[in-house]
Amino acid sequence: MHNTVIYILVMAAVTYLIRMLPLVVFRKPIRNRFFRSFLYYLPYVTLAVMTFPAIIDETGSWLTGFFALLAGAVAAWFGLGLFPVAIICTVTAFALQFVF
Repeated sequence: MHNTVIYILVMAAVTYLIRMLPLVVFRKPIRNRFFRSFLYYLPYVTLAVMTFPAIIDETGSWLTGFFALLAGAVAAWFGLGLFPVAIICTVTAFALQFVF
C-alpha cells in the first residue's frame, strides 16, 4: 500500500509539472521560428512514433503490417478520408495474412 501511494504522488507531480512548467517559463509569445516549428510538429511526431510500430507489429507478420501501412499511406496521399484509409488498411492486412 505504501509504494502505491508514492507512485501516485510521483505521477501526480510529474503530470502537474508538465502542464504548469510552460505557463511559468514562457510568459511571452515564442518568436523563434525553429522552436515554434518544433512545437507545432511535436504532437504529430509523438503520434507517429506510437502508431507506426503498432501497425507493423499488430498483424503478426511485419511484412503484412508494412504493406497495410503502405496501402494506407498511398490512400491518404490521394486524399481519402480517415474511414476509407482504415478500411483499406484492414482489408490489405486481412488479404495478405493468407499470402504471408
